[in-house]
Amino acid sequence: MTRLLASLVLISGLAHAGDPMTIDVHRDPNCGCCSAWIEHLEGNGFTVNDHLEDDMRSVKQEAGVPAELASCHTAIIDGRFIEGHVPAADILALSDKPDVVGLAVPGMPVGSPGMEMGDRQDAYKVIAVNDEGEQKVFNTYP
Repeated sequence: MTRLLASLVLISGLAHAGDPMTIDVHRDPNCGCCSAWIEHLEGNGFTVNDHLEDDMRSVKQEAGVPAELASCHTAIIDGRFIEGHVPAADILALSDKPDVVGLAVPGMPVGSPGMEMGDRQDAYKVIAVNDEGEQKVFNTYP
């Protein structure tokens, strides 16, 4: 019986591992780079629920995004905020960071996902916010 239970747990876990991750993206309807970021997410296996918003300030406040980390769009995944042009790989890495309540790429750095402009690549940082509100660098590009 123990082997059967272990096998069922393993099979269930494998089936769940292949499921696409769903993310809710809140954006201004007139933002073109937000659509490009959504395409980046979808190209990396995310299922995106796209929400057009008239009041992004309220969305950011409700999600707990610190004002100094604000960008053009705000996403929510598994109760955590994703602010701005955060690469999909960093969002996926959140599963190993239970104390992180959100990730942010402040501003709109050229070369970040959705902000591609030819060969230009500005340096930028992905900032993690923990459950105590502390901020630290999660990743740096390039």
